Amino acid sequence: MAVQRKLGRPTDQRRAMLRSLVTGFLKHGKIETTEARAKETRRIAEKMITLAKAGDLHSRRQVLAFVTEESVVTDLFENIAPKYAERNGGYTRMYKVGPRRGDAAEVVILELV
Repeated sequence: MAVQRKLGRPTDQRRAMLRSLVTGFLKHGKIETTEARAKETRRIAEKMITLAKAGDLHSRRQVLAFVTEESVVTDLFENIAPKYAERNGGYTRMYKVGPRRGDAAEVVILELV
C-alpha cells in the first residue's frame, strides 16, 4: 500500500477532511487548496473515477462508502465517468497559484481534465 500523507491531523479528522475535499471536487469539478492536500485528493478522486468507470453495483457501493453526497455519486456514474471511458488514468490537472498570504503554503487549483 502506498504511503499516505498525514497532513498534520489525527486519522479520523484527516479521513473526514479528505472525504469532504473529494466530494467537493467531484461536485464542482475544480477545487483550490494546498499542494499536499491536492495531491492526496487527486489520488482518491482518480480511484473513485476508475471505480465509476466499471459502473456496476459493487463499484457504486464502494464509492458511496467514501463520497458523502448521493447526488455526487449519481453525477459521477452518469456524467463524469463516461467522459473518461477511453482514458486510462490521469483524469486531473494541477495548476500552481502561488504561496498563500497567511502562512506561505503553496496553493494549487485541482481540476478535472
